[in-house]
Amino acid sequence: MPTGTFALSTSKVMQFLDITDQVQKAVSASGVQDGICHVYNPHTTAGLTINEGADPTVQSDIIAALQKIVPQIAYQHQEGNSPAHVMASLVGSSVTVFIENGRLQLGTWQKIFFCEFDGPRSRKVFWRLA
Repeated sequence: MPTGTFALSTSKVMQFLDITDQVQKAVSASGVQDGICHVYNPHTTAGLTINEGADPTVQSDIIAALQKIVPQIAYQHQEGNSPAHVMASLVGSSVTVFIENGRLQLGTWQKIFFCEFDGPRSRKVFWRLA
C-alpha cells in the first residue's frame, strides 16, 4: 500500500487550506488506478473536510458557523485553545475518497481541505492508498 506525508504551513489562527492537488499528485505518483485514498491529520487542533472549493466564501462561512457553535468561554484546559480542540472534534481528523482511473472521485465543486483552528503552525498530513 503506497503511503506518505506532506507538510503544510498555516498563516492564520483559523483557515482552510485546499490540499486537493497535493493529494492528487500523491495518487498520480503512486500509479494506483482504482482504490481508496485515506487522508489523516494527526493534530488535535486541526481537521480535514471535503466541501465546496469554487467559492471561498463557503470556507469563511464554515469558520464563522463553527465560531458561533463553539464559543470563547472559560474552559478547564489551561492552554487557551480549547475551542480549537472542540472544532477539530466536530470536523473530524480524516477523509476517504475513491480513486478511479488514477483520479480522486470528488464531485464537481468538491475539494479536500485541511482545517486549521489553532494557527499559524507547521503541520503534516498522512495519506495511504488501498
